[in-house]
Amino acid sequence: MYRLAEETPEDRAEVEALYDTAFAPGREALSSYRLRDGVAPIAALCLMMRDDLGILAGAIRFWPVHVGEAEALLLGPVAVHPTRQGEGLGATLIAEGLDRAQGGAWPRVLLVGDAPYYGRFGFRRLTGVHMPPPTNPDRVLGYGDWAGITGPVTQHIRHR
Repeated sequence: MYRLAEETPEDRAEVEALYDTAFAPGREALSSYRLRDGVAPIAALCLMMRDDLGILAGAIRFWPVHVGEAEALLLGPVAVHPTRQGEGLGATLIAEGLDRAQGGAWPRVLLVGDAPYYGRFGFRRLTGVHMPPPTNPDRVLGYGDWAGITGPVTQHIRHR
């Protein structure tokens, strides 16, 4: 049995340790991390799953970005502890995150990932949306309302 909850500031170090365990060294050198640098994730969409003993099993985060003149969410990272993979936790985190995003003020979500995996959630390859290099354009995927949305993906800077 797993419990889904929003990530809190107290969970940050534990979630970062999970990401370090789940991903190869150097993950923060990816172009998507440059879009996250200095920008807070959307707290209500940063989710975790813990087992009955309170042990962290999976986590997901969403970040605001701009695509051309439009706002969007950047999904990622999503990770499941290697000892818990294959139990559907990643799918649960993705589905719940997308439901919450669509129920809020976020009509579109993008990510860089494998189309065969993310396609089952409704993600499709985006054309005309350009992640910072070096990103394979075939791996830029979108979910939600992308009609007429094109341009470079840039860091979300809040105007004061």
